[in-house]
Order: sequence, then structure tokens, then C-alpha cells
Amino acid sequence: MKIAIASINNPSLESAKKLLPVLKNHEATIFNKAQESDGFVIFNKVDDILPTAWAEFDAIIFIMATGAVVRKIAPYLKDKATDPAVLIMTLDLKRIIPLVSGHLGGANELSEEISGSLEDCVNFVTTASDQIKVLAFDMFAKKMSYKISNLKSLAELSNRIINKQIVQVVSYPSTIDELKNFEGYKEGSINFFSPDDLGELDGSIATLYITPQKLANSSLQIHPSSITLGLGMNRDTSYKEIDLAVKRFCFEHGVDLKDISSLASFEAKSDEVGLLEFAKKTGLELKFFDADEINTLEQTFSPSKAQKFFNIKGVAEPASLLASKNKTLFLSKRIYGGITIAASF
Repeated sequence: MKIAIASINNPSLESAKKLLPVLKNHEATIFNKAQESDGFVIFNKVDDILPTAWAEFDAIIFIMATGAVVRKIAPYLKDKATDPAVLIMTLDLKRIIPLVSGHLGGANELSEEISGSLEDCVNFVTTASDQIKVLAFDMFAKKMSYKISNLKSLAELSNRIINKQIVQVVSYPSTIDELKNFEGYKEGSINFFSPDDLGELDGSIATLYITPQKLANSSLQIHPSSITLGLGMNRDTSYKEIDLAVKRFCFEHGVDLKDISSLASFEAKSDEVGLLEFAKKTGLELKFFDADEINTLEQTFSPSKAQKFFNIKGVAEPASLLASKNKTLFLSKRIYGGITIAASF
């Protein structure tokens, strides 16, 4: 992390210097009123450094009074997804408080790291889910490197978990298993549903959706962001046709083009000029699979002409599944003229 340490007098400057070895794995800068050198920046007032610290640093550690810090940072607070981590330490470095952006900003993790490296340092974490050690959905998303939509809906889900009330999660077996194995998960706290079970959801219970697609609702959504597109096509399909079909596929199904990490197809398509050009221009890895690899898959796929022409189960769906990380097909094939597209993660 890129960390700013703010000291306002000589005693706090000396404390900041003692803190530096603890932060040796980070890039730390001490803002102070006495010393100018590499890693030390002089300022006159805290107001002078906040615009830079807030915009350019991942975390700010204040060695000063909590009340003063609250008043100074108040105008800069915008969103827990974008605000930097803010921590406060006492002069003797015996007390640390992660004040802002405990989860997504990393304040809680940083305070734990610091307190664990300083003798007799007490970590005052005030986040309820951390104190009672229950599942925190935002930390799950962060640890898994998944994106979040509708973050404002997190509070309702978190409060239900904290109050030992049931919440609902709609997702796929692979991500449900990830969630069940995540720290704080307790059996019986969540009712799980697959996308095929949406009719069974209780509309009065807060719901989390874990899917690569961005859905048209206001519920909390967590998005795995490593998507593999499987592509099938007629002979001599052009780059332009493939590019348009992929963009339409993503537009129609709430997939972010930036989340596509790879492409996949059947080995018979390995000499398709349009496909090779599309992979080159997008910079995406393109993988090809042979008939044996495709036919050894146990899943049932959509009917495909590939069965007739190549004696294989399909192209777009099995290829995307084979090349994906979680082996989860979440969008069965769609047809755009002579092009078929499916998506897995």
C-alpha cells in the first residue's frame, strides 16, 4: 500500500519514525512540520496535505487526536468503495483505530498488521462483523478480487447477518462453495438459490446475487470478473462480424467487455482469420480444444450442428467451460448470424 503518515508536532514525528520499520513492506511517506528529505514532506497545516493524501494514497495514518481527524476528513468522505483507509494511532503507538474504509479500503487489515508487529499495541476494530466474526460480503468480494455493484445495499444484508437473521444468496455451485469456505460463514445463516430457482425467492428477505452479469435490480451484486467467451462460427467469418457479435452479446446480457479474460473455440477453428484477428486486436488469450477434450465433459449442452459435422458435443459452450477458471457456464450459447457465443467463469 501507499501510506501517508501525518504527524503534527515533534513527538508525533518521532512516533512516525518508529512506525516506519513496521511498514517496510509498504511505500510510506511522513508528512510533518520539521524534516524535509526522502520520504519526509514538510507541511504547515493538515488542511494543506489532505487533498494530496486523499487522492494519491491508499491509506492515511494520523498520529493525532481522533476528534481533530474526524473534523478534517469529513469534507472528503464520499464512498466506502473509494475512500482511502484512515487510521489513528496514539503517540506511544500502543493504540490503533481503523476509522474509515475498514473493509474495502483495507484499514482493518492494516491495523491488524501494525498491531501484530508492535509490542502491546491494542487494535480497536469497531466493525461489527469483525468483532463478532461473522461473514462480511464486501471482504469476500475483496479477497476474491470480485467487483461489487449496489454497495448501498450491503448494510441491510450485513445487519441481518449480525442479527442472526437469514439472508438469501443467488449464485452458482462454484461461488456458493467459495462463500461457504470463507471466514465467518455459519451453516444455516444463508438460504442459497441457483438462477433456476428464482421463483422460490422470498421478496421480503435481503438478497445477494453473485454472478458475472450486472443485473437490473438494486440488490447487492458481486461479480466474478474473469470471463471466458466460447466462440463458434461459420467458415470465413470476418473480424468485424465477430467484434459486433461479441459487443452485442455483452450488451444484451450485462457483461462488461473489460471482464473478458480469454477466448476459446474448437481446434478446427484455429485457422479462422477473423477469429485470430479478433484475439490479436483485443489482446485476449485464445485457446483451442480438441474433440476428445470436449467430449469428455459430462455436462449436457445446447443442441449444436457441431455434433453432425465434427461429432462433438458443441463448440461455444464446452470450449468456454474448458478454458474458464471456475468451470461454470453461466450463459448458454446465443446465436448471431453465423456466430455462436457462450460465457463461463
